[in-house]
Amino acid sequence: MMGRLRPRTVGTRMTKSLLSKMQTRIETITEESLAEAKRIILEGGVVGMPTETVYGLGGNALDDAAVQKIFAVKGRPADNPLIAHVHRDYDLSRLIDYDPPYAKALREAFLPGPLTLVYPSTGKVSRYVSCGLNTLAIRVPAHAGAQAFLKEVDLPIAAPSANLSKHVSPTSAGHVYDDFNGKIALILDGGECMGGIESTVCDITGEVPVILRPGLITKEMIAKVVGACEVYTPQLQSGEKVKSPGVLYKHYAPRCRTRLFSASALDEAVEYAKECERKGERVAFLCDSGIGKKILCPATVLDLGGTPEEMAASLYARLREAEKICDRLILIEPTDRTEKMVGVLNRLHKACASVDVPH
Repeated sequence: MMGRLRPRTVGTRMTKSLLSKMQTRIETITEESLAEAKRIILEGGVVGMPTETVYGLGGNALDDAAVQKIFAVKGRPADNPLIAHVHRDYDLSRLIDYDPPYAKALREAFLPGPLTLVYPSTGKVSRYVSCGLNTLAIRVPAHAGAQAFLKEVDLPIAAPSANLSKHVSPTSAGHVYDDFNGKIALILDGGECMGGIESTVCDITGEVPVILRPGLITKEMIAKVVGACEVYTPQLQSGEKVKSPGVLYKHYAPRCRTRLFSASALDEAVEYAKECERKGERVAFLCDSGIGKKILCPATVLDLGGTPEEMAASLYARLREAEKICDRLILIEPTDRTEKMVGVLNRLHKACASVDVPH
């Protein structure tokens, strides 16, 4: 019987050897850089790779040591599952034990794209990918560079977001370099990610699809295709494990102190900013375009944009910008409450984790 994986960081004893200093190169995606990426993957290494949502830290999902290296390099808790990425022509029957009747309709509607589907697993991938569970989260990214890389290696690539654990997710090769310079050999540069927040993760092991992590593919969109969709609310029983990343733990946090206000509390937020400035703190606001125009104080305003798509695409870049220019970041919830904003609001709340959090 397979032993339970303890909820700690995988590979603690070997972290020192895995993280020995190396030269990190950012390369545009060419035949030569793809061949180099494939060599690294086949040798058990990890590569920074683009997707349309965020950059990933990819390794061979079939190789225990490679998957453990991902956890060690990232500093990721061992009970937080990974997603296996495959190209559009990959034979899913190699990886999944059962294909639910409605799954084909979801794939035809949304893939390649920012939707991850959780299937019953054949157990062919490393048990560390799903943290010992009998399910597997699979994604087919739409990014042309990601597809080229995945076709080159023709393997399922386990890849969490390419940021240090709990730090802001990366939407450019430069962001990956900032977190992993000297820790990985190669980052494939596919430009800035246009999606901006991680994929929607949907559990399809039951009669009705269940969203485990919100993203730009919404409950409404899924229900329109297959007739129904539910949303998971984390209420884990003792010993229960999650099937998806992004369900537990604080995520997406900038390295500055944060405080989150509702849009209706803007006046309170401005007074709070003035109070912080009187204490000598550098203050910045992060908010949508409409709210930004209402802020009448000298603090820096980082504009998220005006539409759900703009806000999703700019969120992580603005959070990384904030940590370089301020001591205190004041986030104001967007006024938009449409379905596509659920994922953005989810990331805002996880970036703060509580009303006032030092990092």
